[in-house]
Amino acid sequence: MTKLFNGKDLKGWKQCNGQATYKVEKGVITGTTAEGSPNSFLCTEKEYGDFLLEFEVWADDALNSGVQIRSHQYKEAVGRFPAGRIHGYQVEVASEQSQQSGGIYDEARRGWLDNPKTSALKANQWNKYRVLAIGSHIQTWINGVPVADLVDAMDQTGVIALQVHSFKGEKPAQVRWHNILIDDKGKHAFQPIGDAGWTKNGGGEWTIANGLISGKQTPDSQKRGLLIWKEEWKDFTLRLEYKTVSGNSGVFFRMGDPDNGTEPNRMGFEIEVDPTRDAGGLQEPGRQARGWIQHTGPAADLKYFKANDWNEMVVHAHGGRIAVLINGVKTAELKNDAGRKAGRLALQANPRQNLEVHYRNVALLRPAGSVQ
Repeated sequence: MTKLFNGKDLKGWKQCNGQATYKVEKGVITGTTAEGSPNSFLCTEKEYGDFLLEFEVWADDALNSGVQIRSHQYKEAVGRFPAGRIHGYQVEVASEQSQQSGGIYDEARRGWLDNPKTSALKANQWNKYRVLAIGSHIQTWINGVPVADLVDAMDQTGVIALQVHSFKGEKPAQVRWHNILIDDKGKHAFQPIGDAGWTKNGGGEWTIANGLISGKQTPDSQKRGLLIWKEEWKDFTLRLEYKTVSGNSGVFFRMGDPDNGTEPNRMGFEIEVDPTRDAGGLQEPGRQARGWIQHTGPAADLKYFKANDWNEMVVHAHGGRIAVLINGVKTAELKNDAGRKAGRLALQANPRQNLEVHYRNVALLRPAGSVQ
């Protein structure tokens, strides 16, 4: 473990937002609120990707605080947040009564991502945090008690920052940190899987060129069309973009190999790709399968879905832990599923309809520098 804070001064750190004060006193960083100030952040000058982070924190019970990880500054104004505003994952430091400490909040962006409620943090004492971030998996502990367990791949690198929240009170409030240590474990990055390696199966028309995959069907078509990736995957995090012009498609994963040249013998999991309903919904089609597992509803009710436009899909499949996100919003999650643990990736073109669907930027999350 390497010291992020040398115990003497703020070398290697810089203040990014707000007017709260940060001082070093007797080996402790003390953050003090400033009246009228927005949230303040003391940021590392270096960015980190995968790591084990440990620190001890003592906050006034009336003050909300937190530690940012894999965070960034907006390059331009976004909504109510000005250019330069820190945003990203925050490991919550809150009051003992709130039971929110150790949860993961997406500061100045999506809000709560994992808020499991725990009484592990104790008021009026030092509390030891442990944060493990490897690829798309982020876990937290307080005083040895497991708290958050999140899969999310929106950011893979960024700064670490100490937050002093905006505050109104009769007198300033304070939060203190010491023993801030990190074990740098490298980083992950999304790597395109490329155009070569897809096999057409069944009906429909598929074209692949320069990272763009397009599928079509007509009302007189009788066979389901599948575009199947060459390799079987077990545990993975996948990211792609899709746009549906018309008709029903789907992204299959952990699918069995095809038999008889027209239908797969085991369908595995399917994520719904449809311009009218269930964007990001999860099902298990096929013989003796579960059918729909999690619906999401009509497209008109789904604020995260962009009709007639490109949508980002992220799929996490690690053992029995499965999660699907569309444009950063979690649409389906299974935490201990007993279903298939390995199989193929496939894109679907359903028959007997006017179908036009497009996919692009299909990529796997891999350790940075690894060879595909």
